[in-house]
Amino acid sequence: MKYRGKFITFEGPEGSGKSTHTKLLCEYLKNSGKNIVYVREPGSTKVGEQIRQLLLDVKNKEISDITEVCLYMAARAQLVSEVMLPALKKGKIVISDRFLDATIAYQGYGGGIDIDLIKKIGLVSTLGIKPDLTILLVTDTEKGLNCSGRIKDRIESKSLAYHKRVRRGYLKLAREDPRRIKIVNQDVLISRTQDIIRELIDKIIKK
Repeated sequence: MKYRGKFITFEGPEGSGKSTHTKLLCEYLKNSGKNIVYVREPGSTKVGEQIRQLLLDVKNKEISDITEVCLYMAARAQLVSEVMLPALKKGKIVISDRFLDATIAYQGYGGGIDIDLIKKIGLVSTLGIKPDLTILLVTDTEKGLNCSGRIKDRIESKSLAYHKRVRRGYLKLAREDPRRIKIVNQDVLISRTQDIIRELIDKIIKK
């Protein structure tokens, strides 16, 4: 699908600093005079936020992996059609905190749902749009799970083995698509990690 804007996604296992760096990048681009739209998955629409609450509520222990796939895809379909695609068609830069790679990593490699099935459903829910660049932030699994210092949501509360599979899944995706997915190891200094991210982003925006 052709559109004038740029589409950048941030991915990573729990505690990788993804949300922090997404927001820092948005501030940097806004200060540079760029017209950006920030979204998070699931969420950023009325329907998506309701689905987010359902998915992350620790009380909903009975939700299966395939149900997770369907719910995430539903929220994504709404977000793409309602917010992302219109913004991209207007030439805006869309920054998304997670996208289809997350479903492949979490529900695919983590939960054991067939990867090809997820990709097929994903093609429909995304209306065929793909990121121009994906920043994959990585850190040690145990360190990442313990760094937040807050009550864990339903996904974060899953087993360590699950989250290790998710991390391996993300790295496999990066090996399969190195031109799009750029691995950025989380540095002790947030500013140093952010500098690396900004260099990668600037190259894409200038194209």
